[in-house]
Amino acid sequence: MLEKIKTMYNPTPGMLPEKIGPTVGQNIGKITLPSTELRFYDLGGQRDIRSIWPKYYDECHAVVFVVDACDQARLTENWEVFDEVLNSPRLLNLPLLLLANKQDAPTSLSVAEIRESFDAWQRARTNRDSDEPNPTPSQNKGKGKAKAIEQEVEDVPNEQKADSAWDDGGAKDERMASLDVMGVSALEGTGVRDAVNWLYIRVQNARKM
Repeated sequence: MLEKIKTMYNPTPGMLPEKIGPTVGQNIGKITLPSTELRFYDLGGQRDIRSIWPKYYDECHAVVFVVDACDQARLTENWEVFDEVLNSPRLLNLPLLLLANKQDAPTSLSVAEIRESFDAWQRARTNRDSDEPNPTPSQNKGKGKAKAIEQEVEDVPNEQKADSAWDDGGAKDERMASLDVMGVSALEGTGVRDAVNWLYIRVQNARKM
């Protein structure tokens, strides 16, 4: 996605699609628009790389979450990660855009289908949480088990513990109701300008507040 943006907006084009592999670590790029320079940090989505994401939260002015709309087998994992992003208090007031990539592929889910997939995942999780019984003292017996759970909590990074314990007062629900979802093709460039224009307008408006 970032290489296509660089190709469309900069004199020097980005890498050719056939030379681009999955993002490992980070890929940085910038484009210049009227009165604004947008700097992009393309962060890899692999499980072991996600731990670096919070390090960028305090410095960013908008968030774009990209999903592979062809990879339906991993949508549940995508929504779990996306929900963690939504739950971060440091990102609550930032513009958030969900992009359904690979709209050029015949097997790609549409924007409406992607939105419904996330809504369905949320409903299923809510139902699962409401059906889960509260633990009783007899279920918590065993010092070894308690110690293991305690150790797991201690091993969670402080940033994640603060985010998970934070009560947003319903702000997340309000944000989800107005969530923007766009379809793009990083291969063909379809929808990319619309996404960049969305970012430009939101960042400009945020500066005026």
